[in-house]
Amino acid sequence: MLLRVNVVKRITILFLVLFWAGCDTHTEIKEKEIVKVPEKMDDQVSDNIKSVLLFAKEHNGKINDSLKLTELQILNSFYEKNNFRGIWSKEENWNPVADSMFQFIKNSRYYGLYPEDYHFHELDSLRTRISNDSLVRMDAIAWTKADLMLSDAFMKTLKDLKQGRIIPDSLSIATKDNYIDSFFIRNLDKTSSSSQVSNIFQSVEPVNVHYRSLRDALKDFVDNMDTDRYLHIDFPYTDTLAFQKQLSERLLQSGFGVDSISLPDSAMLSNEVKKYQAQKKLTADGKPGEGTINSLNNNDNEKFRRIAITLDRYKSLPDLPETYVWVNIPGFYLELWDHDTVIFKSKVIVGKPTTQTPLLRSEISNMVIFPNWTIPESIIKKEILPALKKDPGYLSRKGFSLVDYKGDEVDPFTVDWSKYKKGIPWKVVQGSGDDNALGIFKFNFNNPYSVYLHDTNQRYLFANANRALSHGCVRVQKWEDLAFYIARTDSLSARPNHPPPYNIDSLKTWIVKKDRKTVMIKNRLPLYIEYFTCIGNDDKIIFYKDIYNDDQALGDKYFANK
Repeated sequence: MLLRVNVVKRITILFLVLFWAGCDTHTEIKEKEIVKVPEKMDDQVSDNIKSVLLFAKEHNGKINDSLKLTELQILNSFYEKNNFRGIWSKEENWNPVADSMFQFIKNSRYYGLYPEDYHFHELDSLRTRISNDSLVRMDAIAWTKADLMLSDAFMKTLKDLKQGRIIPDSLSIATKDNYIDSFFIRNLDKTSSSSQVSNIFQSVEPVNVHYRSLRDALKDFVDNMDTDRYLHIDFPYTDTLAFQKQLSERLLQSGFGVDSISLPDSAMLSNEVKKYQAQKKLTADGKPGEGTINSLNNNDNEKFRRIAITLDRYKSLPDLPETYVWVNIPGFYLELWDHDTVIFKSKVIVGKPTTQTPLLRSEISNMVIFPNWTIPESIIKKEILPALKKDPGYLSRKGFSLVDYKGDEVDPFTVDWSKYKKGIPWKVVQGSGDDNALGIFKFNFNNPYSVYLHDTNQRYLFANANRALSHGCVRVQKWEDLAFYIARTDSLSARPNHPPPYNIDSLKTWIVKKDRKTVMIKNRLPLYIEYFTCIGNDDKIIFYKDIYNDDQALGDKYFANK
């Protein structure tokens, strides 16, 4: 009986050993595999590609400690479709399209990309070794890795040029089967009949005129940029010993200060700041204020990062219509575009950093002449209610009225304002007229933020360089040009014998007579309020201040190590 139990145990153990051995799917990659006959290299590379992809799948895309395939799902689909055949070389020689792909990666900064994101350093090293070492040239593992890296780089480049890098969650085209089949694979298939990849990549870029202008200006910037890396200094800062050390190190990088382990004293540091400020034509007061810190941070690497972010922002835009209004928040301007031509440009005032103008896409649907202003609840809570608690006469001095839900006026002196903390059960309205904060004209468009384009009673503020001054609405200096363009467009589209309900002359008459009118727009005008801290202009790049620190936040999130 005991013998039978032992036999059963041994059989069971043997079965389990065999079972687990059969279930072991662990795949290993050979370090080297020499193929002495060039005609046999492609078959061996094909076998290796299948094995390496399986290994990468088991190791979260990693082939080794330094190499990871970022687009593994798409690569599997593509190579499986093509029986795991290599596409970038043939019998120990690079195909012309491989040279084209490598050069594109090398020069990818011209497109706002970073070469290191596309295996540049690994490919550069491998190509050099294949060229200089005959033994490496016969190594099937080397050609296998090269093929996979080039394909992976191609897929990632395609994705980054089409959708960008800062918006993966909103599009995620790499996870859609139809895109895997019809987009990525279709475009990679094109390499078999082409010696160039640039045409393929350019075909997926945005056709947006703003994107093209910036990208076209980028080559000259890249060719002349200073690629040295500099310390970034946060602002605002706390004047601590750590900050002083950081400032001292950063000044030293620009040739100012004393190269010493010990921290210079305050007087010495202030003097070096003065020297830097004088060179940069800043106020030489020796104080590291916002302007000085911005100047120190405004190096070419930081600028390139902002360009990369801006190009990616353009990729999130839909196809633009023929005619539209374009507001660039950091640039403080509005443009009216018609068939890729700027009809007119106007200065604007946008929201303060604490009351930011929101990004939105809408259509201008109506215009109001001599509008009333119903104060938004956010302003009532933050500004008006605290003022009323101190002085109920505040409203009358500002030309405001307190109105109930029936439209009847309420005497603010009859209200116990101490009872209200988060809001009030009435509207605060400023009547129309020359003193109205909205000015003479307001342009309405559907949006959830209660913002609009409008004139202002503080037109002198358009002379300011920094025009982030509003509560969120966009104040337009040349509102007449916009209003008259809309009137002209509606008039031209009117049917014969059916005159439009208004025209430019009627607008002018109402304005002179100070008539309060609401005009419905027949041809609604698309509106884009966007955030772009740099633009291309006549092959030059113009940079604007990152007034809301949006680019800084995106850069820290997506390009932290660049």
